[in-house]
Order: sequence, then structure tokens, then C-alpha cells
Amino acid sequence: MSLVIRSSRVGKRGERKFRIVVKEKRSQRDGDSIELLGWYEKGKNGLKKIDKKRYDYWISQGAKPSLAVEKLV
Repeated sequence: MSLVIRSSRVGKRGERKFRIVVKEKRSQRDGDSIELLGWYEKGKNGLKKIDKKRYDYWISQGAKPSLAVEKLV
């Protein structure tokens, strides 16, 4: 099972809100996830909150972050 840390879109149409999640590589973007690590909101403020301990744990377990998530962290 190949794991990846990526963003999953949430919210209404036009809002740019994302959850940072751990999921299987072949699953859909907004499908089921294994664990929620944090959230990110694009825009003027660029608000974000990511649980760094859990992020580091999943990296040590072999999960690979996507390019967008890697830039955020």
C-alpha cells in the first residue's frame, strides 16, 4: 500500500479551502482518507494549521508528500 500526504478540497464552490490528509495513492482526491493532519485556506491570508508531529510520523512510515503539501510545510 503506497501512502501519500496531499490536499483534499472542502467547502462551497468558489472557496479555496483544503484539508491536508494521508491517503492511498490511487484513491480519489476527495475520497476517504486515513488521517486528517490539518487544513489550509488559500487567499490573502494564506491561513494554515498542520500537525507537525503527525506529519513527521507519517513521513517516517514511508508516506510521500505531494509537491503542494511539501511547499506548505
